[in-house]
Amino acid sequence: MLIMILSLVSKLIGFARDVTLSYFYGANSVSDAFLISLTVPSVIFGFVGAGISSGYIPIYSEIVKRYGYKQGCRFTNSLINLLFILATVIAGVVLLLTRPIVLLFASGFEGETLNMAVEFTKITVFSVYFTGLIYLFNSYLQVSGNYTVPALIGLPLNIITIVAIILSFYLNKYLLPAGKVIAAMTQALIAYTFMHRAGFRYRPELHIRDQYVKKMIWLALPVILGTSADQINILVDKTIASAISTGGISALEYAQRLILFIGDLFIYSVSTVLFPRISRLAADNDIDGLKKTAIKAVNAINLLVIPVSIGSVVVAEPIVWLLFGRGAFDEAAAAMTTDAFMYYSIGMFATGTREVLAKVFFSLHDTKTPVINTTVSMLINIILNLILSRLMGIGGLALASSISAVICTILLLISLRKKLGGFDTKRIYEAFLKTLHASLIMGLTTLVVYVLMSHMGYSALALFVSITAGALVYPVFLHIMNVADFKEYMLALKYKIKGLVSRQ
Repeated sequence: MLIMILSLVSKLIGFARDVTLSYFYGANSVSDAFLISLTVPSVIFGFVGAGISSGYIPIYSEIVKRYGYKQGCRFTNSLINLLFILATVIAGVVLLLTRPIVLLFASGFEGETLNMAVEFTKITVFSVYFTGLIYLFNSYLQVSGNYTVPALIGLPLNIITIVAIILSFYLNKYLLPAGKVIAAMTQALIAYTFMHRAGFRYRPELHIRDQYVKKMIWLALPVILGTSADQINILVDKTIASAISTGGISALEYAQRLILFIGDLFIYSVSTVLFPRISRLAADNDIDGLKKTAIKAVNAINLLVIPVSIGSVVVAEPIVWLLFGRGAFDEAAAAMTTDAFMYYSIGMFATGTREVLAKVFFSLHDTKTPVINTTVSMLINIILNLILSRLMGIGGLALASSISAVICTILLLISLRKKLGGFDTKRIYEAFLKTLHASLIMGLTTLVVYVLMSHMGYSALALFVSITAGALVYPVFLHIMNVADFKEYMLALKYKIKGLVSRQ
């Protein structure tokens, strides 16, 4: 809950960044070029970061358990220097082949939009030096018990980006990509400062032949391949979006940011605490404890995400208008963004469950199984993209992503049950169905209240009141349907409040 609160603060500032971009640039060629320039380095280096996040925590936990903290720092320093070398290679390749790489990501770009995207990318590519470090530094802080800094690390990124957007509009558009690089550098410096306080000291050492560095590389490779599949999905989505309509990439991006805001607030909060814990359980060979913790995490995410998912579908249009409906953001941009947001929302619960299940495999040093399942879902997503985009436009791309996420989650559940020799999926299914029923009643309540109030002409107030009404109805029906995890959390919260009151 603490991480949720901290993440909410960071995400609200992130929304302010997106609203600022939509206000000054709407969904046009400049915003498209800028967003693609951010996508290129994040896609190219993002899969490396995912490999680091997945492999570092379980391996670091094992090293510290066997050999102590000093060897853990030695291992971390080797990874830092290895990342620097890799970033230099990637930056060099992108600078040499900028135009074809941009066209790979946005084949529909041409003329001024293409030239702008190329120039922007030549600047944003230098952020790769800091992106990988941020992944590594956050993982170190989390395994050290510091969840606050990783949860708030987005604040400097968002604040600096907001300033860059405003200055670029009035002074020079090239301040947009420059702001991204400065923001990434600031994030890395802040994270390292807290690592230093925790006792870590940087050393220019690289032990490439160290058994744990090799193990990290071998564990990371399948994750990199799997994340590459996710990034290919993003690439296909944006390539098709660039051909559907001018501003299509921006509309898709705005919808994805909304989904990431909601998903990261709940999913990130649970998985962040979960991963170090189950990694320690795996290191201690406590498989029963690992199973119970994983099931509780899946049910907790479903309790949080399913109602938000249904609520987002019900009031997608007023949410988009409330957040983005000003400045250069016109009706066409709103329509595309609403469609994408609504269809992305359908698969939000599957994304959360998939995140937890993947973390369980990673804690067991099995990175191959999630990759195989992710690759299958990627192929399904690409096929659905080509079909649904022709039938539904931008919304079809989002629906394809949701369907493939559901399929991937089902495959992971089946694989995990086989691997652990039994996994209480019955408890997950029962909790899911009860949560879904309560969420549907909540969604119906939200819709009815919004329709009744919006006729009075107060759309913003109607949205607030309808969401509040749904939020009040939801726990009542969870209680009526006897959802065990919900009752357990309420009892724990009750004792926590009593403890706080008694201490005062």
